[in-house]
Amino acid sequence: MSKVKGAHSGTMKVRPLGEKVLIKRLEAEEKTRGGIVLPDAAKEKPQKGTVMAVGDGKQLEDGGRAAFQVKVGDKVLFGSYAGTEIKVEGVEYVLMDESDILAILD
Repeated sequence: MSKVKGAHSGTMKVRPLGEKVLIKRLEAEEKTRGGIVLPDAAKEKPQKGTVMAVGDGKQLEDGGRAAFQVKVGDKVLFGSYAGTEIKVEGVEYVLMDESDILAILD
């Protein structure tokens, strides 16, 4: 069994299970391209983030675990309605299946 990597946030540790991935969203844009400052209510949540922790992989029929395509520290792109938003000690994260991740950003 592989060791599960977790993300620390203060004193609480978050360990995703199975094929789940914990992502911290990148900050929302403060201004439009034209220079207009956006109020908090008008900011769109970015669909980009950093992988903070991964589970131990999807369970295969033979009892083994599938390897992840993403790793902790990867910058990723995901769908706008992907995952579940959670807040841990004041920090917002998105917990989603690896299959909800669309791409790794270089």
